[in-house]
Formats: sequence, structure tokens, C-alpha cells
Amino acid sequence: MKVLELTLPDATAAKLEELASRLSLTPQQLAVLSLAERFKQIEAELQLDPQFKAAANYVIEKNEELHKRLA
Repeated sequence: MKVLELTLPDATAAKLEELASRLSLTPQQLAVLSLAERFKQIEAELQLDPQFKAAANYVIEKNEELHKRLA
């Protein structure tokens, strides 16, 4: 396992410690879990991005065709 040292703003560190305590976790455990969850969200967003672009391009093409027919 790789060891990283992070510098956090005081308010962020305090929130991390508070939430970790409420969940009976160490701040390190909560940070690792939180990062893992955020990475999943980012990966899901990146997966959706190409689908959204394809759908948007389809709509743009159809709108261009409609505009040509109406002109």
C-alpha cells in the first residue's frame, strides 16, 4: 500500500475527523472510502459522456435537416 501525505484546510480536516468519529472509523479509513466512492462517480460520469455527445450530435443533425426543409 502506498502512503500519501495530504495537507487539508483546517475546516476540511475537522469535518473529516468529526464524520469519521460518528461512523466509528479512523479519518484515514473515511478518506480512503470517500476517495474510492468519488472515483466510481467520476468513472461513471466519464462513461456517460460519450453517450451524451452521441445523443446531442444526433439531435443537432436532425435539427439541421429540419431547418433545411423549412428554409
